[in-house]
Parts: sequence; structure tokens; C-alpha cells
Amino acid sequence: MSQPNNPLHGVTLEQVVTRLAEHFGWASLGEQIRIHCFQSDPSVKSSLKFLRKTPWAREKVEALYLATFDADGRVQPAPSRAPKPRAPARVQAHTKKPQEPDGKDGRTAFNPWLKS
Repeated sequence: MSQPNNPLHGVTLEQVVTRLAEHFGWASLGEQIRIHCFQSDPSVKSSLKFLRKTPWAREKVEALYLATFDADGRVQPAPSRAPKPRAPARVQAHTKKPQEPDGKDGRTAFNPWLKS
């Protein structure tokens, strides 16, 4: 039965942990996902035991696997680390120019910046 909405369909938790440990190494894996089973005397067996009992940790491991490997199990290219575009410099509010006569009676329209 095909499950198109489940990218981990057919991939066991053991395969996920093994691939991540091979790709990153236990030390790096323990830095990326800060759980004890990856940091202190790590093994696939102890990791599986913990991850099967702890849904939040399993979600983090599965998310890292999906971010690292594509659907065919190949390493995905790293996202580009291009610098973020800078926000435009703040433009100072310009001062209002004195208004030209409006043409009706030769006086200027009301401008609170102009002294009478």
C-alpha cells in the first residue's frame, strides 16, 4: 500500500538512526539533537529504546533525517547560506516646502509650518 503523504513510509526507525549516525557521527548528532542517548555511550540499540518511548525526541530525529536525506535516501544539498538582504536605510522625513499660491486669491493654503 502506497502512502504518498508519508515520506518515511518503508523506512524503519533503526534505518533512520543508523543513517544519521553514519552521516553525522554520534558526537555531531548529539550536538544537533541534545538527547542523552546520543551524547553518553551512544548506540543504535539504546537510541531505539529511548526514541520508541519518547515521541518528541523521535519527531526531532525524523525531522533531521528528512532534512538531511531525500526520498531516495541520498544526501540533500545543504541550503545556501547567502546573507540576508539588508533592509533599506531609513529615510528621514522631509520637511514640507512652502506652498505656492493656490491661484484663487493669491494666498497660500494653510500650512502649519509656515509662520504668518
